[in-house]
Amino acid sequence: MLICVTHRLLCPDDFSARLERIAAQHPYAIVLREKDLSESEYEALARDCLAICKRYHVPLNVNTHIEVARRIGCGGVHLPFHLLMQYKDELEDFTRVGVSLHSPEEAAQLAGTPATYVQAGHVFPTDCKAGVPPRGLSFLRNVCQATSLPVFGIGGITAARYPAVRKTGAAGACVMSGLMTCQNMEETMRPFL
Repeated sequence: MLICVTHRLLCPDDFSARLERIAAQHPYAIVLREKDLSESEYEALARDCLAICKRYHVPLNVNTHIEVARRIGCGGVHLPFHLLMQYKDELEDFTRVGVSLHSPEEAAQLAGTPATYVQAGHVFPTDCKAGVPPRGLSFLRNVCQATSLPVFGIGGITAARYPAVRKTGAAGACVMSGLMTCQNMEETMRPFL
């Protein structure tokens, strides 16, 4: 399974057109990351992305902006671990609640929270975390063993590395740079679907 994490500034072409090509392949979900935008700019973009995702019946998860997700009628949010723990009693209106975490100890604390999936990383070296050592496959395996939720590895995951990711017990992978820059979307996504 594949979750697409967006980063429109990496796109060599029109972001909306690229998002449509991603949605047409029916990934598990799309997380609208876009950390550089103000809340109002993010909301405008999220509305456009939600319309695209609805056309293809692909879940969109709003990253961090809980109130934006509510205002636009988006059923999913993706939160860092600390925000999930802070707002865990206020997320009952969401059907999808993703959480980013960085340790098996955090994963073990997810029981009783509204989290529905885990994003764990970074697994392999990646330009997005240049200079930060990757946590590796054993880290991902330990996260998978610490929670009953589906775990998606993130960070430097390519089609060639995907089988090793799955062998850890992970449900799938999150991919950002590869999907934001590739030429052939269908070919790039096929190994993950």
